[in-house]
Amino acid sequence: MSWWDDAVHRAVAEVVLAGALAGFVGVHIVVRRLSFFTMALTHATFPGVVIAALFGVDLLLGGMATGVLVVLGVAALTRRPGQNAAAATGVVLSAGFALGAGLVATQNSFSRDLSSYLVGSILTVTTRDLVITGGVLTAVVAILSLSARPLLYTGFDPAAATAAGVPAGAWTLLLLIIIEIAVVTLVPAVGTILAISLLVAPAAAARLWSTRLPVITLLAVLFAVASGLLGLYASTHLNIAAGASIALAATTILVLSAVLRPFFKERNS
Repeated sequence: MSWWDDAVHRAVAEVVLAGALAGFVGVHIVVRRLSFFTMALTHATFPGVVIAALFGVDLLLGGMATGVLVVLGVAALTRRPGQNAAAATGVVLSAGFALGAGLVATQNSFSRDLSSYLVGSILTVTTRDLVITGGVLTAVVAILSLSARPLLYTGFDPAAATAAGVPAGAWTLLLLIIIEIAVVTLVPAVGTILAISLLVAPAAAARLWSTRLPVITLLAVLFAVASGLLGLYASTHLNIAAGASIALAATTILVLSAVLRPFFKERNS
C-alpha cells in the first residue's frame, strides 16, 4: 500500500468521524440559533491554534483556551450598557482572526502552512488525529445523549427552566464548550474558518425535512458525512482544496434541500 493510499484511507476515516461529530453538535447550534456565535468561535480559535503550534502545545488545548476567553469576552462586552450580543460577538470575531494572522506574520520561522489552519489539510491527517476525533465524537455523543432533556428545556424556554430550578446558564455554558471542542477537532479536516459550514449547513438542511429532533439529528449526521465524502472525492479527482470542497458540498446539500423540500411537501399533502 502506497503513501497516497494510506493518506486517502485516513482522510476518509477522518471525514466520516468529523462529519458525525459536526452533525450531532450542529443540530444544537441550529436549534438554539447559535450560528453567528459559532462563526465567532471558529475565527477566534485561530490564534489559539497558532499559539499552540508555535510553542509545541496540543492544538486542542490551545483552541480550547482561546474558546473560553471568547465566551468570557463576549459575556463581558454584552453586560456593558448599550452593547448587544451580536455586536460583541462581531468584535471578538474580527479581533480573534486579526490576532491569529498577526502572530503568523511576526514569525519568520513559522513551519506550518497558514492555509492548513484556515481551510484544513485532511490528506495529511495522522492516526493520532483519527484517535482524537473518534474519542471526542464518543464523548460528545454520550454527553449530548445524557443531557438531551435539560439542553432542550433550557434552549427552548430558558426563563421557564430557570423558574423551575434548572441552571440554564450552566447548561448553555456546557453546550458552548462542546461547540468549541468540536470546532478545534474539525481543524485537520476543514480548518478553523470552514468549520462553520460543516457544523451548520447539514443541520440546517436536516431541519428543513423534519421537526423531530431524533430525525433531524440522524439526517444532520448523514448530510455531514456525505458532505465530507463528496468533498474529499472532488478534492482528489479535481485537484481542489479538500476543506473548500467539503464546505461547498455541505452548502450544496443545504441549497438542494431548500429547493426540493417544498416539492416533496406538495406531493405528500
